[in-house]
Amino acid sequence: MAHCEHHAPAAESVDTVISRMRALDGALPARDGIAVFNRVYLAVTEAVGRGIGTGRFPDARAASALDVRFAERYLAAVDAAGRDDPPPACWRPLFQFRRHPQVRPLQFALAGVNAHIGHDLALAVVDTCRALGCEPADLEDEFERVGDLLVTLEERVREELTPGPDLLRIADPLAHLLGCWSLERARDGAWAAARALWALRRLPELAGEFADRLDTAAGFAGRLLLTPLPAWAR
Repeated sequence: MAHCEHHAPAAESVDTVISRMRALDGALPARDGIAVFNRVYLAVTEAVGRGIGTGRFPDARAASALDVRFAERYLAAVDAAGRDDPPPACWRPLFQFRRHPQVRPLQFALAGVNAHIGHDLALAVVDTCRALGCEPADLEDEFERVGDLLVTLEERVREELTPGPDLLRIADPLAHLLGCWSLERARDGAWAAARALWALRRLPELAGEFADRLDTAAGFAGRLLLTPLPAWAR
């Protein structure tokens, strides 16, 4: 497999985006929906940083560039909301429901993961290819290893934030919400979308429409994941 040329550096470093997420963690109330997702994403980004440092990625610079551009899309949504500007459609449900008392922490975490993978990841691959002068195929190894870390983290999130078996009965609405979304499927979809966007790069109007559809679809899925649950189901 060919490797990227690396003629353009990442806008920020992995350490920089980790610092920004740690600052958010310290500033937000623990129960805030953005804070719940931020803790999840911070753990992933720290794991990627360790992986880059220990040689887990075949091309450390490409992995760092992809990780940073991926994180920057989430942080840009946070910055937009802080200015009272509307964030991308994929993030809007999480910002709208972040303080809803009938939305559980696991729902916040998965809605954030859905927004970030269902929309941001494909665009981050394209951003990285443009910056480093390479094709999506050149980033496939890095994409897969980041995806493996995300899957591991999703398993941990479900273990830590899901009620125990005695509480999560089959009749619990949360059980149905958990069954309607899959990180593996979202990751596969993100890779296909990245390749499609790259193929459409010389047709900016069509590429923009495709990206808008991704954004809208991720926002719709996020709104479903954040369905408030009645008090008897909590």
